[in-house]
Amino acid sequence: MKKKILVTGAAGFIGSNFIKKICLKKEVSQLYDFVILDALTYAGHYPTIKNEVESNTHLSFIKEDIRNQAAIEKLFTQEKFNGVMNFAAESHVDRSIENPNIFFETNAIGTLNLLNSAYKSWVEMNKSAEFRFLQVSTDEVYGTLTESDPAFTEQNPIEPNSPYSASKASADLMVRSFYETYKMPVLITRCSNNYGPYQFPEKLIPVMIDKAVKEQPLPVYGNGQNIRDWIHVDDHCRGIWAAFTKGADGQVYNFGGDGELKNLELVKRILDILKKPHSLISYVQDRLGHDFRYAIDSSKAKRDLGWTPQVELDQGIRDTVQWYLDNSDWIEQVRSAKQV
Repeated sequence: MKKKILVTGAAGFIGSNFIKKICLKKEVSQLYDFVILDALTYAGHYPTIKNEVESNTHLSFIKEDIRNQAAIEKLFTQEKFNGVMNFAAESHVDRSIENPNIFFETNAIGTLNLLNSAYKSWVEMNKSAEFRFLQVSTDEVYGTLTESDPAFTEQNPIEPNSPYSASKASADLMVRSFYETYKMPVLITRCSNNYGPYQFPEKLIPVMIDKAVKEQPLPVYGNGQNIRDWIHVDDHCRGIWAAFTKGADGQVYNFGGDGELKNLELVKRILDILKKPHSLISYVQDRLGHDFRYAIDSSKAKRDLGWTPQVELDQGIRDTVQWYLDNSDWIEQVRSAKQV
């Protein structure tokens, strides 16, 4: 009998790639049905996954918000899920600085709603070993590093510095508590900066590609020396599935791309790919509380899950630039918020 998995937030960037790259695999579709739930806010775009949902019987879609506790409880009562994969989140740091409340409501309270309903369902299943709850988190919960610090491991303390990362850390701690208190089978994955197709146009790489093509100033925070570890979204999705299917209950798994790069260097590479002058770079006032460096040590995932990143950064960026050049219609549709 096939297992039924609830996947939240899968009309967004990482979730939609997960649907396309993992859920459509023959060996996955033969064993699992996926119920996709998304509120379709500004960052959730149904047309991104519409074709996949409507042409595959093992995929179905529900428009709903994880903040709606009653609706979530009803869904779990109707459906006997064997697992939950929670991609749903407000994720843009700048927006979290402007409005922290919505980030806490979605990322923390929304996750708690899912946990409460999942726990009740798990108990009703007589605490079946077939059930799992996976929380998709971020390396930003660890805080920031200096240039000489070792990369984050799963043993690093949680020290979030932005309202966004604080809300994600809150969710992570609640997920952990359900394992420690109730022994509910949960996992947490934390990942470095993602890039690739279908990323919302307000994020760094899509913004820089768009402005470079239009030969508009490319806004770089501060002096551009902040460092990020970049991972292609395909590698992240493979890691999430490996954790869900192979990981141990109660564990955290870090996924990084082994691709540390200063923001300024990343922007220059995009300009070089597009054959645009570096003079388009425009330094702007730094972000409030801007973390200096993120870096992920993925040794645990490599050892315990057999996972390694496969997309090399230079080629991945080139492929991503080309995807955005080839998919201007998708970008305009997202910007206009057309959910058709």
